[in-house]
Amino acid sequence: MESRRVWLSYTLIRITLFAVPFGVLMASGVFWLWSALIATVFSFCASYIFLRRQRETMAEDLSAIRRGRKAPAVDDDVEDAAVEGAAVERNDSDR
Repeated sequence: MESRRVWLSYTLIRITLFAVPFGVLMASGVFWLWSALIATVFSFCASYIFLRRQRETMAEDLSAIRRGRKAPAVDDDVEDAAVEGAAVERNDSDR
C-alpha cells in the first residue's frame, strides 16, 4: 500500500509541476506549443532534482515486479475475480 501511495503522490506532483508553469505561460499569452515545451523542461528538471526518493521507490517496485519478486497489486486480482464471477453468473442466467 505504501508503494501505491508513493506512485500516486509522484504522479500528482509531476502533473502539477507541468500544469502550473503551463497555465502561467498560457495566461501570460505565450504560444501554446512554447508553453508546453517550457513546462515540460521545467517539470523534468524540478522532478529530477526534488523527487529522487519517490522516483527510486517507483523504479525499485517496477524492477521487483518485472523480476517476479513482487506481485502486482492485490486489488487488481480482486477486481478481476469479481468481473469473471459476474460474467459466469450472467452466462448461468442465460441458460
